[in-house]
Amino acid sequence: MSPTVLQHPLALHVLTHLRDKSTKPALFRTLSYQISLLLALEATRDLATVAKPVETPLETITGHVLAKPLAIVPILRAGLGMVQPFLDTFPDVSVGYVGLERDHTTAVARSYYCKLPPLEEKRVLVIDPMLATGGSAAQALGVVKAAGATEVCFVCIVAAPEGIAVVQAAHPDVPIFAGALDRSLNAKKYILPGLGDFGDRLYGT
Repeated sequence: MSPTVLQHPLALHVLTHLRDKSTKPALFRTLSYQISLLLALEATRDLATVAKPVETPLETITGHVLAKPLAIVPILRAGLGMVQPFLDTFPDVSVGYVGLERDHTTAVARSYYCKLPPLEEKRVLVIDPMLATGGSAAQALGVVKAAGATEVCFVCIVAAPEGIAVVQAAHPDVPIFAGALDRSLNAKKYILPGLGDFGDRLYGT
């Protein structure tokens, strides 16, 4: 299953400014919101709906409403920067958290926190800005599946081919949605051209 990459002029515009090393944290947060909103809409394009009769000021019609709630699970800490557009846009959203910290020497993720809402009968979106090695993403997807999630996708802003391959090997049933597909990883497992450490740039640390 090939990843879905955003095809929208605004996504290109926002990504260019996210990549710019001179972009300050306040603007970086605004841009993160904008591209996360585009990704939220793209990743939920196929949500099921059910018919609902409503009274307009003039007559009765049959409209449609979302058939099931969403659950979003950001991978801490950088994933928090993608949460708000989902909360602002969708009427029934619960939020869980998976805390995974990458060791900058080994690039292996360490779990330090996990708190999830009930995930059965929900569309679950695991979100993390950077899909680099794929280790954290694959680990988080395994956690939500073990907690009962059956309809899951992964949403990121920038992905590397290496990370996509790891996630697809571990979870071939999980669609991947990305703002951009970059070239590769460098020797330190950072995405090239990438945009640096997303969490550091988001929070100015």
